This record gives sequence, structure tokens and C-alpha cells, in this order.
Amino acid sequence: MELVIISVFVMGYLAITLEHSLKLDKLIPALIMMAVCWALVALGVDHFTNWFDASKHGLVDGFGAMAHDDKLHLVEETLLHHLGKTAEILVFLLGAMTIVEIIDYFDGFSTIKGYVNFKSKKKLLWMFSILAFILSAIIDNLTATIVLISILQKIVKKRDDRIWFAGLIIIAANAGGAFSPIGDVTTTMLWIGNKVSTGKLFMYLFIPSLLCMIIPSFIASFLKPFQGTIDTQDDLDDDSEKKGKHSATMLYLGLGAIVFVPIFKTVTHLPPYVGMMLSLAVVATFAEIYSRAKFSMTDYDSAESDAHAHHSPVHHSLSKIEMPSILFFLGILMAVAALESLGILFNFADSLKQGIPLVGTELEGTLVSDLVVLLLGVGSAVIDKVPLVAASLGMFSESIDNPLWHFIAFSAGTGGSMLIIGSAAGVVAMGMEKIDFFWYLKKISWLAFIGFMVGSAAFLVIREFV
Repeated sequence: MELVIISVFVMGYLAITLEHSLKLDKLIPALIMMAVCWALVALGVDHFTNWFDASKHGLVDGFGAMAHDDKLHLVEETLLHHLGKTAEILVFLLGAMTIVEIIDYFDGFSTIKGYVNFKSKKKLLWMFSILAFILSAIIDNLTATIVLISILQKIVKKRDDRIWFAGLIIIAANAGGAFSPIGDVTTTMLWIGNKVSTGKLFMYLFIPSLLCMIIPSFIASFLKPFQGTIDTQDDLDDDSEKKGKHSATMLYLGLGAIVFVPIFKTVTHLPPYVGMMLSLAVVATFAEIYSRAKFSMTDYDSAESDAHAHHSPVHHSLSKIEMPSILFFLGILMAVAALESLGILFNFADSLKQGIPLVGTELEGTLVSDLVVLLLGVGSAVIDKVPLVAASLGMFSESIDNPLWHFIAFSAGTGGSMLIIGSAAGVVAMGMEKIDFFWYLKKISWLAFIGFMVGSAAFLVIREFV
């Protein structure tokens, strides 16, 4: 039965990886995989000799000798436990997504255009890289990429120039998301899973992430595509005048609210989603107040006034939430939980520890080879990193803030930059600018690889002193 469940998981995983070839949204195989795996667990519960207790992170003693009803009860309890942990992540993401959509409703991100006013390609490269690095740490790397490429399209006229900038934005956004608990889905998973803390995450990963952004940008600044000046769009000034009067206020309020969440968790020790709901409530309150202020009966015929008359910012923002991504996370995390519950991931971790030798860079007493984590980073460029990190949560039992978790956060977060399909930021940039897979592989991948290796080396050094 275990082989059947593993086969279902592998087939589902393959369907997710081949999403674009199959023309099938990845949420579908994820949800099927989740439901079928847990159905097989329930139907074959009497055939299993092992059961993994996620709360104690160890195998249940005497599971094979338990009665059928007791086993089913344990399955139900385990399913509820994993659903609760998954829901923490999903509610957190829903809150963050809604705040970002509220900011966008007020055209808050147009404020950023004022910082990008250079004609020098080299200066423009550095400005976009720095903005991507900072923004992805505050919001998330996907949203940061969408915002900056949207601005890029308004500034740079030639597509041949834009795709080079877009490639470096992907690298910088993924690097910025790695050191922040709210900057990348996988880092958020580790944070909510109580594997890393905000302070230690910053101490371990800020410098490696910064180098992962700086080194590729520095090398790129000497390449031919970033020499000289750009031809700017003629309508840039006109477009910037269309900003709403509350756009800057909502931008800073929204970003401040998201940054407040780790502070709330540190002070109260409550799960992060509680702080995110509080932040969302505050931002939503101001959004409703400002929207009423903007509505004018004397200007009823205008498009803007009509929109505000019929839609509240909160309702509008909630309707824009990317629910397919939320359902995908639900499916993949619960499917991985099924493998974890049977002790499959636990046993796989033991085989990795024994099968892959230590390379000599590890801390004294470490059982997991650094090579395993580096391979996870390379793997995240090829296949979806969410299930990889979800699997690592079930595989390894190291305590909170163990360097292993921080290394996993860095590798999974930045390794995806090596292929354009390896991260959500890359996929969205690919869609927005129609970037060819092989063009990225030839022109950008080597820069991302250098950044990844330099950042990894920096982490290994910093690890010795933290």
C-alpha cells in the first residue's frame, strides 16, 4: 500500500512539474493527489506498521498492534493536526495577498515610479535590483516582481532591453525573499512551522542574500546590454500624474502593516496569522475611510467615481485574491503530510544522512551533509520548491534555529533563480515579458548560479560565528 501511495504522489508531482506541457493548472493534480493519498491511508490503515506523530516528531510505539478503530481515530487526529498547520499558512497568505491588493486598488505602487528616474542603464539596473531586494523582503518575491516589471514596461521602450532587466529582477527578488519570514512562501512555511525565528533568520541570511543580489548585478553592470542609456516611454510623466491622492499613504501603511506581523509574533508569541489578521483589519479600515472620501456625487459619471460607488476596496481586493495558488498549497502540503504520517519521509531522511557523505564544511556534530541542502537548492530550480521544503519539514527533526533550517531557506529561496521556471517570480516574469526558457538559460542562469554559490559560501562562513 505504501508503494501505491508513493506512486500516486510521484505521478501528481510529475503532473505539477509538467504543468505548462499538460496545459493543466497545477492545483488540480495537487488536490487529486491530496485526496487520493489520504483515502488510501484510511483504507489501508491496517496494513501499516509505522505511524509518525508530527507533534512529537517520532514514530508511534506499538502502532501495528493497535485496534482498527484506534488506528482510524489516530488518522483523523493526524489529519486534523496537519490541516490546522496548513491553515495557519493559508490564512497568513490570504491576509498578505489582500493587503497587497488593497495597496494596488489605491495605485499605491505607482509611488515607486518616482524613485526610478534614471536614463543610465547601469544606474537603472542597480535601482531595480535594490528595489526588488527590499520589496520582496516586505511583501513577497512574486508581487515584487509583478510590480517592478509593470514599472519597467512603462519606463523602458525596447523589449530587448527589458528582458535583461527582468532577469536581474528575478534574481534580486528571490534573494530578498530568502532572509525575510514574509518574503517567500517557503521561508514563511519554515517560520510558521517554528523552525526559524525572525532575528536568527536575518542574522544567518541577510549577508548571503545580499551577496546573492549584489554579485550578479555587479557582473551584469559590465555586460553590453547594461551600457549606455535607455529610450524612455513618452507617457511616463503623464501616467505618474494619475496617482490617487491616497496612493503613497496606502503604500506605506500596507507595507508597514506587513512588517508589523513579525514584531507582533515576537511580542505576543501567537501564531503569525493572528498578527496578519490584525494588520489586514487596520489597512482595511483606512481603505474604507479613504474610499468614501474619494467618492463624490458631483463626479458620478467618471469611471473612478463609479467604481468606488459600487465596490468597497476590501470586497474588490478579496475578489482579486489568487485562490488557485491557495488551493495548490493546500493540496501539496496535505499530500506531503500523508507521506510524513506513514513515516516515509522520516525513513528517507535517515537514508540521506547515511547515503550522502559529509563534505567537511559541516558544523561539529551535524548529521546532514551540506551537499544535501545544496542539491535541494539546485532541485528547486527544476521542480516546485514548496513540496521540497514541505518534505524537509517532515524529514528532519532539528530544533528551532538550527543552521540546517536557515540553509534550507536560503537554498530553496535563491536556487530557483537558476532556471526561469524555478520560482514564481521567474514564471510570472516569463509570462509578462514572454521570456524564452533557453534565452534565460544562456544569458541569466550563470549569473544566478554564481550568486547562489557565493551566497552559500558566505552562509557557511557566517554559520561558524552565529
